[in-house]
Amino acid sequence: DILVDGKVCDCDAVVTCQVGDPVPLQVKLTNWSKHSVGPFALTMMPYQDYQNGVHNYELQDAITFVGSNTFHIDTVKPTKDSVYFGALLFLYTGDFYLNIKFHEDNCSRELPLSWLCLPSVHIRATEPVA
Repeated sequence: DILVDGKVCDCDAVVTCQVGDPVPLQVKLTNWSKHSVGPFALTMMPYQDYQNGVHNYELQDAITFVGSNTFHIDTVKPTKDSVYFGALLFLYTGDFYLNIKFHEDNCSRELPLSWLCLPSVHIRATEPVA
């Protein structure tokens, strides 16, 4: 589950926020399997989609994270949740997207890392209301 500014985020909806106001993010990983899973790393990466196949991830002048954009998850037991909190601060107006990826965080493996990507979250940063 993904919550942006306290609201459950649907991949088909656009979340609107104001430039200069921190936007709280919450990502909840629920283990529905019969076995414990982990360790994982959760990474959130903002980007702009230029609608021509190009994604711009160089947004350090437009967006900043309050806190970290990567969280380490040790183990999630069956039927349990692991919840992570962060916040984004938009410095300019525009349409932005947020890639949220879980990947195995075990460096002793010889196989390539497995990735689980959630649908991108669409966030529109607008001018503050006067």
